[in-house]
Amino acid sequence: MLPGLRLRQARERLGLTYRDVERASFELASKRGRPEFIVHISRLADIENHEVVPTLHKLYTLAVIYHLDPHEIFRWYEVPLDEFFGDGAEFSAPRTHLMAPPVSLRIPVRFDPAFDPRRTEFLSRMVERWGHFEGVLTNGNGRHLYGYIGLSDRRMVPLLRPGSIVLVDVSVHQIEDQEWFTEHDRPMYFVELRDGYRCGWFYRTDPAWSCNPIRCHDACRNHGACLKRPRSSDAWLAWLRA
Repeated sequence: MLPGLRLRQARERLGLTYRDVERASFELASKRGRPEFIVHISRLADIENHEVVPTLHKLYTLAVIYHLDPHEIFRWYEVPLDEFFGDGAEFSAPRTHLMAPPVSLRIPVRFDPAFDPRRTEFLSRMVERWGHFEGVLTNGNGRHLYGYIGLSDRRMVPLLRPGSIVLVDVSVHQIEDQEWFTEHDRPMYFVELRDGYRCGWFYRTDPAWSCNPIRCHDACRNHGACLKRPRSSDAWLAWLRA
């Protein structure tokens, strides 16, 4: 079904006229302080009958007035917002950076009876039904963000390969004193600098020092570097939870 027709049906289902929608859009635009939210009668007619694609602000207005989920309207226009994380993961970047978390992840709900967890298999062939895990790990609290390891960042190979996506605890602002026995237990830190981000092991140093040394993996040719501390007390260290 055409998206314009869907919007028309949603409006008629609520018993709203063109004039009602225009009036409500003026109220929303006044509340938000942006005239872009206004949907004039002529524009609404074009959206419903001539397949004119609404702008972002007008799409939001229609979602508010019709009590619809904006993500659903985006899907009507074949814009899969829920899949931006997976699509974004296919486009690599040379530098390490933070990335927006996914809205949900597709996870297996029921496995084929023949599935044996002890054997290596193609997972997609062993799943009878898939589901979605909402609010993936971040829970909307802002404590956790996702980081992307740039294709040119080989400091922690082979533990952390270029192109990896990692979960970062941004509430950690200092290098923590904790015991570790193997390189797999040793915490990594995701550090923000003026020219980008770095990810790796860090040494704890005296506060009087002007820098914190970063330790790369032994397999990396660049075994060490010194990262200057920023002048401000803003958070600049984040614990990587791989």
